[in-house]
Amino acid sequence: MDLLNTLVDKGLRRELPTREEALAVLATSDDDLLDVVAAAGKVRRHWFGRRVKLNYLVNLKSGLCPEDCSYCSQRLGSRAGILKYTWLKPDQASDAAAAGVAGGAKRVCLVASGRGPTDRDVDRASETIRTIKEKNEGVEVCACLGLLSDGQAERLREAGADAYNHNLNTSEATYGEITTTHTYADRVDTVEKAHAAGLSACSGLIAGMGESDEDLVDVVFSLRELDPDSVPVNFLIPVEGTPLAKEWNLTPQRCLRILSMVRFVCPDVEVRIAGGREVHLRTMQPLALHLANSIFLGDYLTTEGQAGKADLEMIADAGFEVEGTDQVTLPEHRAAGGCHGGGVCGSEGGGACGSDSAPEAAESSTAAEPRTAAEPRTDLVAVRRRGAGTDLAPNA
Repeated sequence: MDLLNTLVDKGLRRELPTREEALAVLATSDDDLLDVVAAAGKVRRHWFGRRVKLNYLVNLKSGLCPEDCSYCSQRLGSRAGILKYTWLKPDQASDAAAAGVAGGAKRVCLVASGRGPTDRDVDRASETIRTIKEKNEGVEVCACLGLLSDGQAERLREAGADAYNHNLNTSEATYGEITTTHTYADRVDTVEKAHAAGLSACSGLIAGMGESDEDLVDVVFSLRELDPDSVPVNFLIPVEGTPLAKEWNLTPQRCLRILSMVRFVCPDVEVRIAGGREVHLRTMQPLALHLANSIFLGDYLTTEGQAGKADLEMIADAGFEVEGTDQVTLPEHRAAGGCHGGGVCGSEGGGACGSDSAPEAAESSTAAEPRTAAEPRTDLVAVRRRGAGTDLAPNA
């Protein structure tokens, strides 16, 4: 296919595809899907080999958010039955992070619900960052605390943070349809603040909210322009009690096309499969490793992921290897900081950053009913009841 040959050549040169080429990837047929994955896989292997970086989420503060993001179970007015708790103490957060590190995670992502941190919140997060760094040699720490005010990114960097996450989520044209309490421009401003402070910027998207192909291409091209080091691709988890609970728009094949498009547009960037991979990719997850070089290990913010042991087995069985703390994730030209500022471009159903079988499904001994490929798998959404904020061991 001439399109795929062209995209591979461009990816190896870090050349931006045209919008028409990106849209054409999303429009390919299921018959051509393996060819698309193979082509994008060439680009992924060129820049990242067969390494898979593992990341681990710690939800520092859950629920009780004043923002109205439609995709989020922690939103204002959410009726989702999620865990709600205020800030974890540094030692509690560090213990939670240690479980992920023991499971092979190289990066710990510290997330707190809310519009953005107060100066006191930055103090809390900074103390937690220092505690985690002291107890876990070589671990990277990424903070995700919402919209940043002037000077806050610098303080997090001084505390030892390596990165800051703030997702664009969807296109600028449709952003107002999913959130009204802040703007797309607010999100862009926070990513730019992280860049300016010397933090590695992490910013991605949520697919499956009813957006068009054009919206997906718009947001990925915007990310390329913002130039984060890491692009998390979330697949909406439609959680009951949120406005998007009925938005079941994704198939495994659609997810693979989206990941392929992101890889072609952002060839030398850490592309991370984030929230929703278990729900929407399901048994096709190993194919996605040929496109993305990074995943979250274990559970997400308010929903469960598949067992950490299953993640590790999947990586090994697919012929990939877990990236060690002694390995540099990004290609040399990016790791050296030479690409920022406009060069080549890093969550529960979406917000900041999934789920395997719900407990009810796991306990059932009856044979599964036949289903069609397009049938929504609502049974795969399970609210997190373990790990941070509970007395139960985390999933790592």
